Amino acid sequence: MARRGRGDGDASGRLAGAARGQRGVVVDSQVIETDRTASRAGALIFSTALFVVAFALVQVGWMAAAGELGLGGILAGIALGWLAVSGIHVCQQWERIVVLRLGRLNRVSGPGLVFTWPIVEHCALYVDMRTRSIPFGAKETLTADLIPLDIDAVLYWMVWDAEKACMEINNYSLAVQLAAQTALRDAIGRSTVAGITIRRNQLDQELTKVLDEKVSEWGITVLSVEIRDIIVPEALQEAMSLEAQAEQRKKARIILMEAEQAIADMAAEIGEAYEGSENALDVRRMHLMYESVRETGGTVVLPSSFADGFGEGAGASALEDVAKALGR
Repeated sequence: MARRGRGDGDASGRLAGAARGQRGVVVDSQVIETDRTASRAGALIFSTALFVVAFALVQVGWMAAAGELGLGGILAGIALGWLAVSGIHVCQQWERIVVLRLGRLNRVSGPGLVFTWPIVEHCALYVDMRTRSIPFGAKETLTADLIPLDIDAVLYWMVWDAEKACMEINNYSLAVQLAAQTALRDAIGRSTVAGITIRRNQLDQELTKVLDEKVSEWGITVLSVEIRDIIVPEALQEAMSLEAQAEQRKKARIILMEAEQAIADMAAEIGEAYEGSENALDVRRMHLMYESVRETGGTVVLPSSFADGFGEGAGASALEDVAKALGR
């Protein structure tokens, strides 16, 4: 296992501290590279090798003609190498090259090898046609109800017309970022805090539509806008929390009152059903007693006359029999 030195540990600690300190801070930089990206190293190596080969061929020819190396051979080799590099270019698969001839647009070439006339033609711009992501945001922007908000978002976009991106706008990448920040600030200014938090997805779609209409004339299309974080001031967070709690209590009381009203209506209907039917009411009482005894496992004792258990008139006859017995 590789050992990490004290310097690496201090550097990682500083990075972690910076990350903690920047939590919730709106990104102001243009582009943040957080992972490996494809490079143009192959094209640079090809140009270097081409220059070396051209220079070496001139030196070999000069030695064959003059018998020795000289300043003229070196200068001729440098000139031929420069002409070769200026006339042969490598365009990556995801790139397009805008070629100008004597200052006028001539063509858009690529990918692969691109040949140009040295001095007469030159490559004005290498345009990356891949999807790009740019973090942007709005810091302390007032909403419609005058609440300052910090919002972080990310923009996904791509160039679909290299000619327009080169000829219609100076720095299209910076222009897209500034347009996104302006559109986000305008959207925040038209909405309230509650509207922004509730309509988060709708705000993404609105920003995507507005930006796409604005940058389409530059040969650029906006794929999507995604809001990553909405930062509300702490004082306002407490007030919004109290308001939400009060609203929840209000809803709970309303639901409880509606339940009580429903129970009262059902009780009234049940009372009307049992009215005038003593047998049904006795059966209901027996059912309630059975349920209470079954659940608790207890015994129910009801006060009653002993004579009532012998039926109607049984008590009087029993007393007469007792009196006759005593008289004998």
